Amino acid sequence: MTARLNVNIDHVATIREARKTIEPSIITAAVICEQAGANGITVHLRQDRRHIQDRDIELLRDVVTTYLNVEMAATDEMIAIAERTRPDAVSLVPENPNEVTTEGGLDVIGNLENIEKASEKLRAAGIFVSIFIDPDVDQIEAAARSGAQQIEICTAEYAELTLASRAVHGEGERKAAAEVDRIRRAAVHAKDNGLMVAAGHGLTYRNVGALAAIPEITEFNIGHNIISRSVFVGLDKAVREMIEAISRANS
Repeated sequence: MTARLNVNIDHVATIREARKTIEPSIITAAVICEQAGANGITVHLRQDRRHIQDRDIELLRDVVTTYLNVEMAATDEMIAIAERTRPDAVSLVPENPNEVTTEGGLDVIGNLENIEKASEKLRAAGIFVSIFIDPDVDQIEAAARSGAQQIEICTAEYAELTLASRAVHGEGERKAAAEVDRIRRAAVHAKDNGLMVAAGHGLTYRNVGALAAIPEITEFNIGHNIISRSVFVGLDKAVREMIEAISRANS
């Protein structure tokens, strides 16, 4: 079975917020992504509101007809927003105000009580709960105990190893293959612990295939590479190309 693709449209809002104006419209972006075949829309409501705004979540909830996944920190403020707007899913992620983008997985072990509380509230509101974590056995087991229904494996290290400047034959290639194996083993362990498995962070048209071939991974959340590609070919085509890149691994 081909894994689902949720398109992260944060960086459409990044462009909008650069001028604090009304365009480009993330609502239009979401509709185009869905019409191109995306299985869902992902956005990250950050505490600093650097791109997605509270009103965006409300509008997207009214417009998105596939699946709305909102990434957020496990804070009282964010959980209250989720309870009010009722996205289909919430992905709990770590947040550092000085980071350019999310830097790694959430430390579930060190924040178990808070994550359990957040998971309980979200599930009571009928919201599917996912946790963004590193491919680490102990973190996976803590995620299962927390009440989450899914983990999203952070693929940042794999993505870094497969950058064009590093994807050369030899040591870099071996390290990338080892990271794919680590992700595969994490995905299997998560499934064995009753969790669904997603993956994302830094994935591109060039490197997604190796992970799409892992049957336990049933969902990808990909944004930056798709939005970057859309500058040159348009958003509809960029989404379709990523769907094809994922599908090729299962053909």
